[in-house]
Amino acid sequence: MNEKKTRLRFAPSPTGYLHVGGLRTALYNFFYSQKNNGELILRIEDTDQNRLVKNAEQNLISMLEWSGIKFDEGPHIGGEFGPYRQSERLSIYKKYFYKLIENNHAYPCFYSSERLKNLASGKLSSEDATIEDAIFKDFDLNTIWDEMDKEKFVVRLKIPKNEELSHNDLIKGIVKFDLNLINDPIIIKSDGFPTYHFANVVDDHLMGITHVIRGEEWLPSIPKHIALYKAFDWEPPLFGHLPLLLNNDKTKLSKRKNDVSVASYIKKGYTKEALINFLALLGWHEKGDREIYSLDDLIKSFSFERVSKSGAVFDTQKLNSFNSHYIKNYNTEKLQDLLSPFFEEPSKYTKAMIDLVKDKVDNLGDFEGALEFVFQDSISLNKSDLEYVNTENCQFILKNFIKYFNKNNEENNFQINNIIKEVQKNTDSSPKDIWKTIRIVLTGHHHGPSLNEIIKIYGPEKTNTLLNSYVTK
Repeated sequence: MNEKKTRLRFAPSPTGYLHVGGLRTALYNFFYSQKNNGELILRIEDTDQNRLVKNAEQNLISMLEWSGIKFDEGPHIGGEFGPYRQSERLSIYKKYFYKLIENNHAYPCFYSSERLKNLASGKLSSEDATIEDAIFKDFDLNTIWDEMDKEKFVVRLKIPKNEELSHNDLIKGIVKFDLNLINDPIIIKSDGFPTYHFANVVDDHLMGITHVIRGEEWLPSIPKHIALYKAFDWEPPLFGHLPLLLNNDKTKLSKRKNDVSVASYIKKGYTKEALINFLALLGWHEKGDREIYSLDDLIKSFSFERVSKSGAVFDTQKLNSFNSHYIKNYNTEKLQDLLSPFFEEPSKYTKAMIDLVKDKVDNLGDFEGALEFVFQDSISLNKSDLEYVNTENCQFILKNFIKYFNKNNEENNFQINNIIKEVQKNTDSSPKDIWKTIRIVLTGHHHGPSLNEIIKIYGPEKTNTLLNSYVTK
């Protein structure tokens, strides 16, 4: 007997931006499908029509394409198991919920307009509604269809009682549920749209999904999903529930408190390689202490056995260190391409300028600010730096530096170390004082990129102008 082809899906809702946790889920699905010569499907879960956001689907797809995730099927590329938007599959869902009612695994509950309004406003709690709806469990199959044609209704799934469900999760291991604690869930809403639970089970079965990898928040839904698979007499896929992403204080990473949009991190100047590398290690790690992985490396190395059961802290400082690593290791041509959207006038930033600061910045968005001093005609010093530069020792250093600089300022072979040695011999000043004085006068800062390279970029004329501007008469 041939084994089923490995098929996974990523199924976001177009209710806003792509969350960093969503991207991690998509990446794990992608890694596993690629490693196992499987297929990855993009499915858009748009059954909650009240929460849809304009252009959200296009934005989700563009973010996923930016990340390098490749889908085999989806609304943007088609495929033999479409349509891939749930709102376009209503006739399919109708066929299957009718089947559940016929086989007494589900029951329609009839709702007046007033009752629907009370439920929507919270006047009637969902818990109370569930209890009240028990009166609809015993129905006459011969008359129910006519009643459904005339009245508004929701459909509830019958959850078996006096049973314990034991679920073997790919990540969490054995998880047990007392089915007496699970209420009969609504699977079809009064507007005719399916709920998440019903649509996902039907779609995953019809699309041949073998593995469902999703966030930990969906683990409590397992009893409802397994009950649906049993009601249809379908074989369920393997499930794996990923650990939560956490803040440093171990609270859940939330869009209400945190910047969690993938687009926002791109806009700030985080690179694709850094963000993917960082997210991949939030909840998964090989044995050993390796941290830097290419996309191909992640695909080859990934396994569910190494995914953690507990939450992973989203440490921005760690993300910055990944980003800094990749920026330092890009060649200058690639950096110029990546930096183009972050510069108002890209053409004025030379390769030498980019190389000058690339070891000093964490984000692509920091380059323009880091290079601002290069384009200034004069350097303004704060009060304490001005007092320091005006001391007798600093003035002596400046005058001697200018003298030796003008003797040794060949741009192609300029070496500031040689001038510093000459100044030190003739002024009795420490190298530290000499370096500090020259850096403050030329940049306005105490620390920064190589002074030798800064002077090469400035050229002799600008360097002399800046040096002389702080020589007192």
